[in-house]
Amino acid sequence: MRPRVSVQDSALRNGNFSLRINPVRSEDAGLYEALVAYDTEVQSCQVELGVITVTISPSSPVVENEPLLLSCNSSHRASLVETRWFHNGRPVPTSRTFCSLHGALSILRPAMSDAGSWRCQLRYSDNEIISATYNLRILGFDGPTNPVVYAAAGSAAD
Repeated sequence: MRPRVSVQDSALRNGNFSLRINPVRSEDAGLYEALVAYDTEVQSCQVELGVITVTISPSSPVVENEPLLLSCNSSHRASLVETRWFHNGRPVPTSRTFCSLHGALSILRPAMSDAGSWRCQLRYSDNEIISATYNLRILGFDGPTNPVVYAAAGSAAD
């Protein structure tokens, strides 16, 4: 896993034997065990790392008015019960524009207003709730609805 993994050697003297993984990948999910030997004493610790991913299809960049699919997947072992999506912190209702199905959200005609933070929240049969965020960027025209722009002579026009 090198060079994505590090241990802070200076923290070991204080009893901190934390492992840092950056960036985390889907295949990193699983059980991790640390064994620390000091003189004749051995300490052990087990930690399970769960990973959640949000992917987009087709891959970025997303073009305005071209359909896209946001998918949310987790390494959690229980059965998925519910998926909820949030756009810029607000719940996304299912409509003709937004269709949610088993961990995925289809946006049929993405607009510039759909850019921003998208968060999926997965709820499992064991009541575990896991969420992840994806920052969606959309290529398109974000100008006036009227294609005629007036500017005074001698001033700047955008």
